[in-house]
Amino acid sequence: MEQPTEVEAPSPAKAKAAWCQLSPSDIGSLFRIADKLHPDLPEREQVFAERLKLFPEGCLALVGAEGGELCGYVISHPILRAQPPALDSLLGELASDADQYYIHDLVIVPELRGHGFAWGCINKILTTVAKRYRTTSLVSVYGTTSFWGRFGFVPEEVGEAMKKKLLEYGDDAMYLERKNEE
Repeated sequence: MEQPTEVEAPSPAKAKAAWCQLSPSDIGSLFRIADKLHPDLPEREQVFAERLKLFPEGCLALVGAEGGELCGYVISHPILRAQPPALDSLLGELASDADQYYIHDLVIVPELRGHGFAWGCINKILTTVAKRYRTTSLVSVYGTTSFWGRFGFVPEEVGEAMKKKLLEYGDDAMYLERKNEE
């Protein structure tokens, strides 16, 4: 795998919002955003609540300065390498021998896209909790492979079991990995 090229931060956002720790009280709003923006990838509210409970440091909220409404989120956590959870599945617990970091979902409402919020979130995750692991992975959907490529994520060869799992995520779903800096 290639090491990622230096990613420059976008110009300062004109929109006012900030990343902070996701809280249990945000789950209802998070679910409504996910349901609206991922209609073909439905997950139960309990999936998001469980991820937050199991690994809160990997769950962030993008909160608007005006009114404090939830404008985006990231859900991420450790996994066993190349074994992302199936869509809409509960984990029960995190593997004690987890050896890879996984970005489950990153969503920003359309009105705030293009202002650098995704870059800020990904940078924060990759330079804090993800760097404890040799690699970070994700399932790219909606043709976002080139977006993730800016952060060093590249497609990986997958076996039949992973190909079957990826079908749950849509025809264009791709499993991506990146090496974390050591």
